Order: sequence, then C-alpha cells, then structure tokens
Amino acid sequence: MAGKIVIISSPIGNLGDISERARDALEAADIVACEDTRHSGRLLAHLGIKKRLLSLHEHNERQRLPQLLEMVEQGVVVAVLSNAGTPLVSDPGFPLVRDAAVRGIRIEPIPGPSALLAALVVSALPPYPFTFAGFPPAHGSKRRRRFFRQYKELGHTLIFFESPHRLLATLSDALAELGERPAAICRELTKLHEEVLRGTLSELGQELAQRTVLKGEFVVVVGKGQ
Repeated sequence: MAGKIVIISSPIGNLGDISERARDALEAADIVACEDTRHSGRLLAHLGIKKRLLSLHEHNERQRLPQLLEMVEQGVVVAVLSNAGTPLVSDPGFPLVRDAAVRGIRIEPIPGPSALLAALVVSALPPYPFTFAGFPPAHGSKRRRRFFRQYKELGHTLIFFESPHRLLATLSDALAELGERPAAICRELTKLHEEVLRGTLSELGQELAQRTVLKGEFVVVVGKGQ
C-alpha cells in the first residue's frame, strides 16, 4: 500500500467524541506523529491501540519533516494528532502537509472535534462569515492591540483562542481596539466544567475579573461592531 498522511481530529475533552473512522485510521496507521506523546499515548490506551509514537510539535517540526516525508514515500502511513481537536488549527502539522502536497503525497483528513466550531455554534452570534485569528500575541499589550487593530473593520464574527493567565489583558486590549461588541467566552468545552458566558466585551471582562482564579482552555467569539 502506498504511504499517506492522515490528519485525525481528536476529542477536545470528552473522549466519547472520538469517531469510529478516527479509531479505524489510528488502527491502520504505522506511526502516529503527535504533539505530545504522553497525551496521545493516553488516548490510544483508552482506545486499546498500540502504535509507535513520534513527537511532532512547534519546537521540532522543521527537523522532523525530512524523516516523516521519507517514511511516507517509502510506504509508511503516518497519522497526525494534536493534543485536542483538529491538527494544523493553531496546532502543529501545516509544514508537513504543505511539503507533502508539493511532493504529491496523499493527504487524507479525518474530520471531527474542533474547539473553534464548537464555540462558534454555541456562542449565539452569527455563525458565518467568520474569521479565525488563532492566538493573539503572548507578550505585550502593544502587540496585542496591533493584532486586534487589523480586525477593527471586520464586518463579521471573529474567533480566537487564549490562555487563562492572559485572558483579562487580552479582553481589555480587544475592547480598546474593537470597541464594545457582543461576545461569548467558552471555557472547557465538552469537559465536566464546560461554561459559556455571553455579554459584551466589557461585561465579560468585568465578570471574569471578579473570579479568584481562571482555569481551563478558552475560546473567545466576538460579534461585529455596530
């Protein structure tokens, strides 16, 4: 059988969201290239699957490319997993897919869970058109404000990810550049403590500022301005 790369979406929290097709694709793969071998190892153990795991993350992605591409060209089936959701979407995998496409290697997507889409459909904001902006810059209010400034004239829904320890600062920078807008903040989607907050950017910032600690994974959905 010819080698190929299989992009597999994995649960963003609830392991029950793994699809039968994703399970079958992992069973059929020769190697699983994953963002965190320990994390993916636990998923595979849950599924009762044993495979060779190879790390593929932002710090070693460039170095891994020649090895993985050579394997596939020799007939190896490589499954690509991120820690949660769909690979490439603010996760590793794009350089591998880009270079594989140039070489004419078969690339097969196995669709499934995505925090981006889950947040969009539960936000109660217009679901299309939308722009996904990934993570705002991690350091510096000026950089974050410049990041949001490019979306100021956007006439539709904006979605971005953020970590708990930067969330309040990021909401403040978004408000400063975008102005008051309707928004939703989704935390721990599909997990035990799933939470969706809706309001304006300022209202959400004030509500979260009252909390002693912020925990979990956050997706922020911002509606268009007036």
